[in-house]
Amino acid sequence: QLQLVESGGGLVQPGGSLRLSCAASGFTLDNYAIGWFRQAPGKEREGVSCISSSGVTTSVRNSVKGRFTISRDNAKNTVSLQMNSLKPEDTAVYYCAAGSALCRYLAVWGQGTLVTVSS
Repeated sequence: QLQLVESGGGLVQPGGSLRLSCAASGFTLDNYAIGWFRQAPGKEREGVSCISSSGVTTSVRNSVKGRFTISRDNAKNTVSLQMNSLKPEDTAVYYCAAGSALCRYLAVWGQGTLVTVSS
């Protein structure tokens, strides 16, 4: 069974940091582009960042550019999202997904981890 499991979410104050991790079971991530997505209450899901299978190419949405960094460790079969300078508007359920073409096509999704930015 192909699964992705996110971890690292939680409650953090504005300006704080969190590091999300996405781990795979049943398959290896090194052949896939991996993306992070989020869905805030009452809003549509949006892409946050994506990293190519090689790790050479990344994409980041403008609203998190300079604050969020995606990385991967294929030896550990994980992808991380370092989130700094968090803002209340970053509050959402964060999902990772595996696919191709720099996340234009996605095949496997995780269950999500909640990030709440609040004082």
